[in-house]
Amino acid sequence: MSSRRSRSRQSGSSRITDDQIHDLVTKLQQILPEIRERRSDKVSAARVLQETCNYIKSLHREVDDLSERLSELLATTDMAQAAIIRNLFMQ
Repeated sequence: MSSRRSRSRQSGSSRITDDQIHDLVTKLQQILPEIRERRSDKVSAARVLQETCNYIKSLHREVDDLSERLSELLATTDMAQAAIIRNLFMQ
């Protein structure tokens, strides 16, 4: 048994179990487009975590891009239209 597993079992219930880690990695596999499209059950946990990081980074870039595009749109519209657009986002 590895020392990491020994420590996790000794430290009590506040630590996450191997089964919980496995369940979480499986859930990530199901929601990550890059892995889901491959249709392969044999993906390492490290690969799933790396793809998760990549996916989150791409979502951040997409949010930044959309925010910039929205700012440009609001800057080019008149005040009434901009107020309508802002109100739509607040709902």
